[in-house]
Amino acid sequence: MSVQRGLGWAELMRAGLHGLRLAPETFWALTPAELRIMLGCEGRQAPMLSDGLAALMAAYPDQKEESGNA
Repeated sequence: MSVQRGLGWAELMRAGLHGLRLAPETFWALTPAELRIMLGCEGRQAPMLSDGLAALMAAYPDQKEESGNA
């Protein structure tokens, strides 16, 4: 079984150019976030809970500045 990676450009182009009736230059000028909002996909992702935040904080801790440096 193969796993498809990346964006489904054919589906996105069909949704943007045909479904939303965007001009090609408008479609290609959009960011992925803008396209998601226009397609009604925004807000469908589950919110991050405290466990997810704790995992991110552990993976990417804030770096403390060393004192004594001027």
